[in-house]
Amino acid sequence: MDLIKALQVNVAPQIFTPRGVYDGRKNFFAARELPFGGTDFKEFDVSLSSGRAETGGKGPKVYKVRLTKVAEINPEVLRRFITGDQSHDNTVLTAITALNVVIRMEPTMTYPFNVRSFFTDRETKDIGLGLQLWRGYFQSVRPAIGRMLINVDISTGTMYKAGSLLSLCLEFVNRNDPNVLAPSRGFPDRERLRLQRFISGIRILTKHSGADGTVQQTPRVIKKLSSAGANALTFTMREGGSMSVAEYFQKTQSQRLRFPDIICVEVGSGALIPLELCIVPPGQIMRKQVPPEKTKEVLDFATKRPGDRLRSIVDGLAVLAYGQSEYVRQFGMHVDTSGPLKVQARVLKPPTLKYGIGSKQLTIVPKDGSWNMVDKRFFKPSEVLEWCVVVYEQQRRFGEKEARDMVDGLTASFRDVGIKFPANYIPIVRWENGQGRIEDQLRAAGNAVRERPGNIKKAPPSLIVVILPEGGNDIYTSVKHFGDVTVGVATQCLKSLKCFRAKPQYYANVSLKINVKLGGINTVPDPSSVSVLTDPSNPTIVMGADVIHPAPGSDGRPSFTALVANVDSDTAKYIACSRVQTSRQEMIDDLEDMSKYALGKYIGYRAHVERKPSPNPKRIIFYRDGVSEGQFKQVLDQELPALKRACDSLQIAAKITIIVVGKRHHVRFFPQSDRDGDRSGNCQAGTVVDRDIAHPTEFDFYLQSHGGLLGTSRPAHYSILYDENNFSADALQSLSFALCHVYARSTRSVSIPAPVYYADIVCSRAKNHYDPQGTLDFSDSATQLDGSQAENSLEAFRRGFKPLNSKQQNLMYFS
Repeated sequence: MDLIKALQVNVAPQIFTPRGVYDGRKNFFAARELPFGGTDFKEFDVSLSSGRAETGGKGPKVYKVRLTKVAEINPEVLRRFITGDQSHDNTVLTAITALNVVIRMEPTMTYPFNVRSFFTDRETKDIGLGLQLWRGYFQSVRPAIGRMLINVDISTGTMYKAGSLLSLCLEFVNRNDPNVLAPSRGFPDRERLRLQRFISGIRILTKHSGADGTVQQTPRVIKKLSSAGANALTFTMREGGSMSVAEYFQKTQSQRLRFPDIICVEVGSGALIPLELCIVPPGQIMRKQVPPEKTKEVLDFATKRPGDRLRSIVDGLAVLAYGQSEYVRQFGMHVDTSGPLKVQARVLKPPTLKYGIGSKQLTIVPKDGSWNMVDKRFFKPSEVLEWCVVVYEQQRRFGEKEARDMVDGLTASFRDVGIKFPANYIPIVRWENGQGRIEDQLRAAGNAVRERPGNIKKAPPSLIVVILPEGGNDIYTSVKHFGDVTVGVATQCLKSLKCFRAKPQYYANVSLKINVKLGGINTVPDPSSVSVLTDPSNPTIVMGADVIHPAPGSDGRPSFTALVANVDSDTAKYIACSRVQTSRQEMIDDLEDMSKYALGKYIGYRAHVERKPSPNPKRIIFYRDGVSEGQFKQVLDQELPALKRACDSLQIAAKITIIVVGKRHHVRFFPQSDRDGDRSGNCQAGTVVDRDIAHPTEFDFYLQSHGGLLGTSRPAHYSILYDENNFSADALQSLSFALCHVYARSTRSVSIPAPVYYADIVCSRAKNHYDPQGTLDFSDSATQLDGSQAENSLEAFRRGFKPLNSKQQNLMYFS
């Protein structure tokens, strides 16, 4: 950005009048053809220093900037597109990109920014570990029917704290004394590498004295940390002889180090600079994953009630200042900033839900996106025959009494919801050490159940309840690997803190999960309220697919894919499969195999459990999560044919509908008055918008299917890419809304259809398929690998991925 500014203002203002806009990468847009003297390209020499000498007496560094004309954008293409007379192609995409660069140019010259948001220090929060949160503003030009819109929202940026680099490092390692960073005083190498991962890539300023005695600041970028302190690091001088880094700064810069024992940073040029001499300038975005322990604080800062969020957005228009941007004016754009767009919306009727025999009410209609289980029995309750409890919390914290209270609370809930279990059954409770081998401990607990008096058939437990201490993530992973992969037994983990004096509501929520893990069904939508899904003449399989990618900077980690599908006629019972694939590849490689697996399970269940004479599906509704608009064509070119091949191989003649569900967008709805909103101030559950902000040429809609809890609810964006079933808009909206009510874990409608939600969960549980005692690394820290190492690493992850145990394949183990 600085180079382009210098080029337009200082180097060649006569060519760049009016000024062009730059996207920070490789695209430059101008409102007129630039006068390059009859050629399509021109090279410029640009210097950022204002004539002053660089370190060592060299002249200012000169950069070569070459501009080449590659295309002309005809605005008529956009006009035709928004009136529906032109399809979405590259010319349209380029024109929209240019408009986005125009509106972002002014703020990106002034504020720290990432691609679509920029951040100001008007509202900040210190979260420790050397990090600060800044409030930012997101903006994006979007096409709508008959007009172009700008989508504006607030966003959050995580920044490195400005000031002394030494202070930043001390805050990260949570110490006050700078000498803890001295290797000679026991600073562990593991901690040094953790700190190095955190600060690599930060821009710093270093002060040094010029030849004329003036103090100059030089910007540099941190590459890594030294393994020794400044007084132990020596280098050879040009004139011969050697000198330590500490001595060098004392002699040449007259700077005696206060902490000569502590480590130095190595910058891009290879120079070593002591931490205490480095300054971190403000406004540097941390582009790595936020440490997990800070996630809650980030969410608290980002969460705003609807009224507050809308006020923040409106206030942000003053910062965006479209009217004052010379770039917006010179490109002939006019932006109406009189207030948020008013749109037409409808509120869909929720589906009626059916519960089981013995319920006071057999059906219930959700209100404001929720309902309760009081006096209701599950539609199909499961049965717990033998079970046991394994406690990983210390016995002095979670003793006999707490264990007994937990068992009483859980069995009372089983009784209330209809889960069958032997009368007067007292489960075995064992206390174990989480540092031991979890698999051996759980196996021993299972054997104890087999040998208990009264277990005549020597049956293994059908359920193991595990009590976890705080920070028991590793234990959880081992428990799930044992239950889902090794043995094939249902496991239910509870946090010890949640069990202390837990209310019946807590155990009712736990029962929701246990019932489906054991093969039960909690509730089903009444067939009359979702006839599209339950039409007996058109049996329908609903699939949800998702891909999860590794954290930024984690090379060599694979991506994981998941496909989830219903097997029953009520679209309430789901099965799942999961696979490993190339890192950061969005299209699902094994979709054909995964689809065949899901279709086989659907046909088998309908034929053998439901005894249907024609078990094959006639309709497939495929919900795809996590695909950006730029990848829609790839879904149609790669995933749709894979789905069709799966059907052909099983001789299934089903009509396919593909719907992409998007949550990563910044469209927010606000009720026009409090009377129109729910208790949280959000729009009501079931709010659907399919007109004013819809796509000019595609079939899409926004559906806010859940009631608000905290902050401002985000609607889901549904894009229908392919529809052989010729569903009406009303039918697709109501079936999507109905599927948001069959999520087994809660008695609330959720924000996306249950199969998509489940696919997301299955993806995030992929690491449970690996041996907890294995050598594969799942930490979120960044790792740098070259191409061949990454390939070998992927192969190792593929080999290490253990399949789901056959006993769990027909169960909702992921709930």
